[in-house]
Amino acid sequence: MRPRKLLLSLLIATATLPALATPPAPQATASLSTPAPSTIPVDEATVAKATADIDALAQAIIGRGVPGVAVAVVHGDRTRLARGYGRTGGANGERIDDRTVFRIASLSKGFAGTLAGLLVEDGALRWDMPLDQQLPTFQLADAAGSTRLTVRDALAHRMGLKYHTFDRDLEGNTPYPLLAARLNQAPLLCAPGECFGYQNVAFSLIGDVVFAVTGDFYTRQVELRLFAPLGMEDTTFGRDGLEGSARWARPHVRAGRGWTPVRPRENYYRVPPAAGINASIHDMAIWAKAQLGHHPEVLSTAMLDDLHAPLVRTPDQLSGSPWRRTRLRNAHYGTGWRVFDYDGEPLVYHAGAVQGYRGMIGLLPRRDVGIVVLWNSESALPSGLMPTFLDRVLGKPDGEWVDLVNGR
Repeated sequence: MRPRKLLLSLLIATATLPALATPPAPQATASLSTPAPSTIPVDEATVAKATADIDALAQAIIGRGVPGVAVAVVHGDRTRLARGYGRTGGANGERIDDRTVFRIASLSKGFAGTLAGLLVEDGALRWDMPLDQQLPTFQLADAAGSTRLTVRDALAHRMGLKYHTFDRDLEGNTPYPLLAARLNQAPLLCAPGECFGYQNVAFSLIGDVVFAVTGDFYTRQVELRLFAPLGMEDTTFGRDGLEGSARWARPHVRAGRGWTPVRPRENYYRVPPAAGINASIHDMAIWAKAQLGHHPEVLSTAMLDDLHAPLVRTPDQLSGSPWRRTRLRNAHYGTGWRVFDYDGEPLVYHAGAVQGYRGMIGLLPRRDVGIVVLWNSESALPSGLMPTFLDRVLGKPDGEWVDLVNGR
């Protein structure tokens, strides 16, 4: 059993604090007192059958009018599926393949946490380093409380801010530096460091911290430390990076009963740590394998253990989509990653959404299996591919997570 799988199982098994009322009480890291279950490898035939089912289901989704989808399945150090479906969109739309580039939105947050982990290993950064040590002007409405906030708190959305602070302003094209400077005026959900509140602007302070400790831009550090050594050749930052790709999927929005392509919006590209990355499904398969521990020359198992450890409860994730209501027993956020108890199985997860794009990544570290789904529309249909695959791999009763009759 790999050490990182052992530790992740321990943390998930013991993360059982009660749900919080508003305002939330302080939330602690899970304890390590309960023995971990043994690794349960998934046999080749099970993964092959689940992959074939997802391949067929993705094709059926395209048949329902969804513009485009790309899916990767990894098992161990092998990519079992990396395929595109549908078309890129626009007047000269091409067929989507495994090298077609999509905007991955908040799946970018896992890269931010991972870069921070590398800098911690280098000794350039500490998880408990106060943010104001590197960002002297940083302050929240609770001035005294904000001095206690650390690098880890920013990456775990544990700032005390209300959910999505200043996202509307970001969507209205207010520059990120102005929004970061106004965080001292933002209303608080709880005392700084004591509850979860999902952020894009505040999360992206990690980019400023990276510049402070390295003297280099956040985007360049990610390119040098992650994209290049992992061989993620299609992966870029920003709208120019997306539109400069050899083949890229146009975002689609609803138009009557169908879809129309639009130009990608610039707004969330202005917060690269939170939502700035574009990638092909080929490259996201590499990323999934790296997060499962199959590129130890780049990402150590000790660091992955740390990134994927549950830190703060996120009870809002237990409702919403049917698969969440049915399968999730507990939900936390780690360091740039969500960490779920998927009906007793540790699941490392993130989703992303911006105008015209959606994405999901789900990793089962104990099973050494993962899936990534990217799509260039706001359809809900492809969101059922990941839980369908997980159920097939784990031998669970089929959930009806993809409604091909009534879904859109």
